[in-house]
Amino acid sequence: MDENSKQVVFMGGKQVGYTCLKYLLENTHSLSIDVVGVFESITKTSSDEFSIGALCQEYEIPIFNNCDDLLTFNNLDFIISVQYGEILKKRHIDQAKEMAINAHMAPLPEYRGCNQFSFAIVDGAKEFGTSIHRLETSIDGGDLIAERRFKIPKDCFVQQLHKITVNETVALFKEEIGDIIKGNVTLIPQSELAKKRNSGFHLRNEIDHLKRIDNQWAAEKKKRYFRATYFPPFSPPVEVHSGKALDMDWYNSIS
Repeated sequence: MDENSKQVVFMGGKQVGYTCLKYLLENTHSLSIDVVGVFESITKTSSDEFSIGALCQEYEIPIFNNCDDLLTFNNLDFIISVQYGEILKKRHIDQAKEMAINAHMAPLPEYRGCNQFSFAIVDGAKEFGTSIHRLETSIDGGDLIAERRFKIPKDCFVQQLHKITVNETVALFKEEIGDIIKGNVTLIPQSELAKKRNSGFHLRNEIDHLKRIDNQWAAEKKKRYFRATYFPPFSPPVEVHSGKALDMDWYNSIS
């Protein structure tokens, strides 16, 4: 371990978290970092193919599951969060002497919170994006560090938008993490961005309302809400009156 290396704790999950952690571990020398611990976020859809636990075992990195274990670290420089499922408190964030950062797979401040892909499609947004921001106690509310924005394809399904955003997030992370570690960043308060951009926040349970589709709606609206919420293996949208689960055959039958 180089005594000049920055001490990093990584917190994350899913494919995008795995890929970003793998990049850090493969480039510790060029980035001048030492990954001293990893906190894994395990979800129902976690895949063995993108197992952060297995990656840590390969690189002999200690792995933790309780946020309070952060408090045991001394001389920690950075906390890097990529799709970590827990909300960190101030005492956790303050463990990072230089900065705690989070990769949020949505444009800010338009889509803070959860299910951002679905809401962008329901909103009829033409553009989406991904962001890296300073981690603060307000959810996805920290100063913006970097972002990438891109067009949403016509008639895009939520699964497609998610896949595009994963790829863009990994690209942004690889592009920016070196400068972040070096301290070459310009912080932009989201309050400043909100003067020129829309601002929004969504809770996790709001997706349940989006999944209720009324057959009396216009065809375009029915299709838009279906594209925003049909994402196997997650539960499908339903017709609000009958309670019937909706599938691609139903979608393709709409004229």
